[in-house]
Amino acid sequence: MMDTKAQPPVVASPEPDEDHDDLDEAMPRVQVTRRSLILGVLFVVSAVAFLYFVLPQLADLKEDSSRVGEGNRVWLAVAFVFTLASFGGYVMMFQGVFVRGGARARIDWRASYQITMAGLAATRLFAAGGAGGIALTAWALRRSGMPRRKVADKTLAFLILTYAVYMAALVICGFGLYFDLLPGPAPFAITVIPALFGLAVILLGLGLARVPPDLQRRLEGFATSGGRLARIAQRLANAPAAFSAGMREALCHVRERDPALLGAIAYWGCNIAVLWACFHAFGDPPPLAVIIMGYFVGFLGNLLPLPGGIGGVDGGMIAAFAAFGVPLSLAVPAVLAYRVFTFWLPTIPGAIAYFQLRRTVARWRDERHRGEIPATAGA
Repeated sequence: MMDTKAQPPVVASPEPDEDHDDLDEAMPRVQVTRRSLILGVLFVVSAVAFLYFVLPQLADLKEDSSRVGEGNRVWLAVAFVFTLASFGGYVMMFQGVFVRGGARARIDWRASYQITMAGLAATRLFAAGGAGGIALTAWALRRSGMPRRKVADKTLAFLILTYAVYMAALVICGFGLYFDLLPGPAPFAITVIPALFGLAVILLGLGLARVPPDLQRRLEGFATSGGRLARIAQRLANAPAAFSAGMREALCHVRERDPALLGAIAYWGCNIAVLWACFHAFGDPPPLAVIIMGYFVGFLGNLLPLPGGIGGVDGGMIAAFAAFGVPLSLAVPAVLAYRVFTFWLPTIPGAIAYFQLRRTVARWRDERHRGEIPATAGA
């Protein structure tokens, strides 16, 4: 067993003398202007119109017009409800990790909503797996008074807990389908290989939890006497040490059965439920395990450097479902409908939350300058 049952070790904050100027750092350059917001609204309206009036024709669903009639609207309404529940779970997890987990009480549910939804909007505007959303979230947490070290550790813990569900689903559904434990087709390339990938990530993460969080400090003497290569090794040790601190923080939430974990499950589960409802809206859905596996395999397209994952996630999911034998006439409208609900529609309230967050952060700054709150929170 790994020696991770104790609480995360207290590592001295590297910025004990952070001042107001540090907390007043500029907001990340996320260009959400009135013009881009209006264009976003027009895009969403166009996408919904395309969904209702064009996709049924392209998907050749005329032979069963009754299924595309009332059933279509009902299942799309179900998908919308699951979309709201998904982001509710995301906000719930944010509160559990960053607020109940030791952040300043000033980040209430309203501020949590603003940070998470504004981060979502930034994710749509930046490429490569949501780096813009992470930067915006970290900035807001710093402006709330949280020390930089704690922001880093809790952000890593948040990401680890979120994507642990992702990796676990790949392992369970991948091996479950391949060994006939779950119903559905089981092509080796999109069941076993993703399952092995998920298992490798889980084992690597648990292994890195054994790395001392202060590894870089421990290597100071070695770096001083060992020459250039030793100094390089010390700098490279910063990444695994930082990940170890975040992993230990995440394991504490798991051992304590933190309700925030339900937020991560709700986030992914309701996202998949949106896709499931969209399959129902356009035809007979494949087995649930196939939907889960196709969702997570296709979601890897979000890592491509495309704004909002446009084309990467859509194409990845459609290709994954095609490999499972799902007809394109069903997979294409279901996946595109899913994208409208979970990726584009929330961008509008996310952009609004971005402007609300600016006002909230300005209020925090004024309160700090008036001395109503301390400049930083305890480590």
